[in-house]
Order: sequence, then C-alpha cells, then structure tokens
Amino acid sequence: MKKILFLMVAFATFAFAGDGEMLKGYSVLAAGVGLGLAALGGAIGMGNTAAATISGTARNPGLGGKLMTTMFISLAMIEAQVIYTLVIALIALYANPFL
Repeated sequence: MKKILFLMVAFATFAFAGDGEMLKGYSVLAAGVGLGLAALGGAIGMGNTAAATISGTARNPGLGGKLMTTMFISLAMIEAQVIYTLVIALIALYANPFL
C-alpha cells in the first residue's frame, strides 16, 4: 500500500511539473477510475437492496407493495450518487480547474 501511495505522489509531481498536457491525461485517468469505482459501489448497493427486498417479500408477501416502493426510492438515491460522480468527472475533464 505504501508503494502504491508513493507512486501516486510521484506521478502527481510529474503531472503538476509538466506543461499541462500530462495533467490532462491524469485528469482523464482519474475521471475514469472515479467513475468506475462509483459504478461498482452503486452496483453493489443496488444488488443488496434488491436482495433485501426479495427476502422481505418472501417472508411477508403482504408487504410486497410497500417494500417495492421503498426499494425504488432507494435505487433512485443510489443512482443519484453515481450521477453526481459523473458530473464531477465531466467537470474534471472539460472545465478542469487545475489548468
């Protein structure tokens, strides 16, 4: 872990010392990694939400409608977090404040 952190700091010094082209490349890399991690987290959260809803409906079928409504609201909240990450990534790519 320490080696990875050291390499990231070393690459960051090269990026900020460059003429700006290298910083653009690192911005693209950071946007891609950040969006990938956000999508991964969102997918895990959505899977857990769906599994819990299915389990709750199997235990008490009478509450299926309420559980389904709550699940859809939860899925919208989870997806909103991924969309916020997309907006941040697009800002980093097209309106980069570091250039």
